[in-house]
Amino acid sequence: MPKLKTKKAAAKRFKATGTGEFKYQNANKRHLLGPRTPKRKRQLRRTDIVDKSNHAQVKQMLPYA
Repeated sequence: MPKLKTKKAAAKRFKATGTGEFKYQNANKRHLLGPRTPKRKRQLRRTDIVDKSNHAQVKQMLPYA
């Protein structure tokens, strides 16, 4: 059985946690921040966990994570 390749785009966006979940940084925090409320900008700073419905797809892209 050959080694599996990691999707590098996914490796840059997702990190595995100790419990086997995947965390990622929220989007929409790069530019055009003026109209956004301070509360929304503050919430976007936090990392988030990949939903269970998408867990299998991320796991397939990151076979060794």
